[in-house]
Amino acid sequence: MTATEYVILVDEHDQPMGIAEKMDAHRRNLLHRAFSIFIFRESPQQELLIQQRANNKYHAAGLWTNTCCSHPRPNESILQAGQRRLQEELRLTNIPLRSLGWFHYNAHFANGLSENEIDYVLVGNMDANATVTPNPQEAQAYRWITVAALKEEITAHPEQFTPWLGKALQIVCP
Repeated sequence: MTATEYVILVDEHDQPMGIAEKMDAHRRNLLHRAFSIFIFRESPQQELLIQQRANNKYHAAGLWTNTCCSHPRPNESILQAGQRRLQEELRLTNIPLRSLGWFHYNAHFANGLSENEIDYVLVGNMDANATVTPNPQEAQAYRWITVAALKEEITAHPEQFTPWLGKALQIVCP
């Protein structure tokens, strides 16, 4: 049985206001802290690792998104949470991350859930030969893509991507 997950509730300035059970926060559209990770591999074209969310995800199932995203737990830093989720979702370890800042977005999904988040954008680099092994409960596919090609795909087919991806990408590559 999975342990109950909690998110950190915040105000519009990212000041902690308490905690809430994760699904309750998504049902009630409560503002909470999150992060989106962008991992690049060293290659001539500077490629970005993106994933297709698993079909069993509680929202945005089957959509393409950044490398990894989630929520920090209470008493866990954004960078610690990022390291934890990279390992849990893609089996990636020892990738130094840095924060580029955050943005707020509020997205509503057809199943009645929402994301109302202060979303920190984290970036890192990995060796071109490192192995990516997606956890099938989290990601059903992954691929490498240049930022230019990704921006073109988002423009042409926005329905195939998560609602936060474009906003986060603007922080990574303005």
